[in-house]
Amino acid sequence: MNILYMKYAIEVASAGSLNKAAERLYVDQANLSRSIKELEASLGIAVFERSARGMKPTPDGEIFLKYAKNILSQIDTVENMFKNGADGKSRFSLSAPRASYIAEAFTAFTKKLPAAGQAEIYYKETNSNRTIINVLKDDYRLGIIRYAGNYDKYYKELLNDKGLSGELITEFRHMLLISADSPLAKKDSITFADLATLTEIAHADPYVPSLPFAEVKKEELPDTERRIFVFERGSQFELLSQNVMTYMWGSPVPEHLLGRYNLVQRICEESNRIYKDVLIWAGDYRFSQLDNDFIAELCRVKREIFK
Repeated sequence: MNILYMKYAIEVASAGSLNKAAERLYVDQANLSRSIKELEASLGIAVFERSARGMKPTPDGEIFLKYAKNILSQIDTVENMFKNGADGKSRFSLSAPRASYIAEAFTAFTKKLPAAGQAEIYYKETNSNRTIINVLKDDYRLGIIRYAGNYDKYYKELLNDKGLSGELITEFRHMLLISADSPLAKKDSITFADLATLTEIAHADPYVPSLPFAEVKKEELPDTERRIFVFERGSQFELLSQNVMTYMWGSPVPEHLLGRYNLVQRICEESNRIYKDVLIWAGDYRFSQLDNDFIAELCRVKREIFK
């Protein structure tokens, strides 16, 4: 029996509908419906009654869901019992986009690590393709991918095909990051035309799996006269703070970081594309206490910054 299907069934029962459960689980509704039908076929019972008002468990479904919750709880207990391995180390690993709010949450998380015992923590900033590979093949337990909203269906299908689970963290429009001494800093409204004489700082590896790099690069990095490519956030902040004729697009940045580098962030009304950050993990992976601690910090920071 597929353990992931158990989790799906529990979420559908909790949500009361396929649509709401699909949004919570971050899977395509059609794939979720197919998974529930396959579960019912393997059990030989109808787990849910379907109606125009949604889905509710059948009497047999109630019994199944009770056992499913117990099974998942026992799996969680066993995994946590042996999760740290024979050496007794606490382990945490995250592959994520180069986003200051995520780094802020990670830093807060590290401050709350247990004072006693050994700990092994990995934090890798990279693009979405590399993050998916890290979670699938390189033993990263959590990942965060970022993509433009028009790729939403593509990524939902990709995660489902790879056996990965996902949960939406946040949606946002790109903010414009510039020096507080920039000639644009005091403008109430900034347009694309205002940026023509400035140099853009950009991450050099935008990537969408299975799509030509040239196509993604053209869409994510539109033509501009001047651009500096970087691969990590330290360089971008140094450039932005010391060269007032540069700018960068990205997710919202914590206020204290803006102050440290003498930066400001502005909205450009012409930049209206929606981006999504999605937490991903292997479908059968059960979160450890460290994972839950990090996610709690991530949610806290998100609420503070994405107002």
